[in-house]
Amino acid sequence: MKNVSEIRALLAQDKATVGTWLQLPSPDVAELMARGGYDWVAVDMEHGSFGRHGLPDIFRGIECGGAVPFARLPEATKQNIKAALEAGAQGLIFPMIESREQLDRAIGWSIYPGLDDWEGAKPAEYRGVGYCRANVFGKEFDSYRAGTARDLFLVAQIEHVNAVDHLDAILSHPRLDAIMVGPYDLSGSMGLTGQFDHPDFKAVMNRISEACQRCGARMGLHIVQPDPQELERQIAAGARFIAYGIDTVFLWKSAERPARG
Repeated sequence: MKNVSEIRALLAQDKATVGTWLQLPSPDVAELMARGGYDWVAVDMEHGSFGRHGLPDIFRGIECGGAVPFARLPEATKQNIKAALEAGAQGLIFPMIESREQLDRAIGWSIYPGLDDWEGAKPAEYRGVGYCRANVFGKEFDSYRAGTARDLFLVAQIEHVNAVDHLDAILSHPRLDAIMVGPYDLSGSMGLTGQFDHPDFKAVMNRISEACQRCGARMGLHIVQPDPQELERQIAAGARFIAYGIDTVFLWKSAERPARG
């Protein structure tokens, strides 16, 4: 099974880490996607059909398939963060981050007290401590706290044009591992939903890329429609944290009945 340390090692070598996206609440689908060779698999708790009670089985399926279980939260709240982490997520993708203050709160709620051993961003609040599935209901609490809980992979989604004016502050958080652009929401916030070739959208994407280069941050995005050539283009352009496809999109692209002759 891959682990977060391997993902960080790829980034440290300026190589891309490529994962994929789940919307279907099936442990079998989760395992199948994880066996596709991805570094991580993100459970889409915002747009997918996931309930809290089913998350442990989904994360177990991802682990069984050999990938690292991530969660894309429906909202970066204390309750949602706790639910995902206690079920076994080893990485979190925070949606709609628009300010440093918002990111500070989200990261604080993800970190146990005493694990904030970085400089410049001490949380005002911390993650609640308790027995849960992630630490085998207390049986492996100490090892979990010293390992997985310390090493969580944390990603901020840039999905609104308002965030672009605060990028340097967001990217400078010492505990942030990467960002991920949400192209549909970002373009929608500009009144250009899905118009990815529009000059104004391209200009904003250039600003995000330049801020990442300036701050030494890892740029990420979601390639929603599976396209190997687009994956190579984005890696060549500097993207390093990439979600490739969605289980539902892979399914409908392959499941359509062939046209009759």
